[in-house]
Amino acid sequence: MIKMTDEQLVTRYVEDKYEQALEDLVKRYLPIIYGFVRNYTGNQDNASDITQEVFVKVWRNIKRFERSKSFRTWIFTIAKNTAIDWLKKKNALPFSMIENEYSQEDFAGSLSDNSPSILEKLSLKETSKSLALALELLPADYNKVINLHISRDLSFREIAESLKEPLDTVKSRYRRGLFLLKKIILKKQK
Repeated sequence: MIKMTDEQLVTRYVEDKYEQALEDLVKRYLPIIYGFVRNYTGNQDNASDITQEVFVKVWRNIKRFERSKSFRTWIFTIAKNTAIDWLKKKNALPFSMIENEYSQEDFAGSLSDNSPSILEKLSLKETSKSLALALELLPADYNKVINLHISRDLSFREIAESLKEPLDTVKSRYRRGLFLLKKIILKKQK
């Protein structure tokens, strides 16, 4: 099966439900994607985690892969965007990410190249510093909910369960926390 093209393997996996086809794609691309991610992020320690995340995304979205396109380009785009996301999480928590609250976009739309310029990175660093300072000024209950939702990527239900609080209370604290956070940041900018 390894001799088949990428697109043939995708078709075999999607249409015939042949698991080995996906395994062959993973075997084919695992070392290449790992090397790419390691070089892109400059971080060997996290390259395997990022690579694993890339293959999870491929597995989740392979049925939506447009087979008239190049699989290699598609997987490298996913790898690049996953590495960029990791770099963003590592370096800063953009305020816009809190406001946007993970809108459910079409996966293909999320593959566009949104890598920030050097000026944007510097601005992002400044924004993340003011955001971190503003987060410290929030009441502990609001701060905890926002951090669990954004930093640990927990759903409101998971947060409610871990804090042993009602779901509506957690959602309310999140909204109020964002409102206060916005107020604090706007006040500091004046």
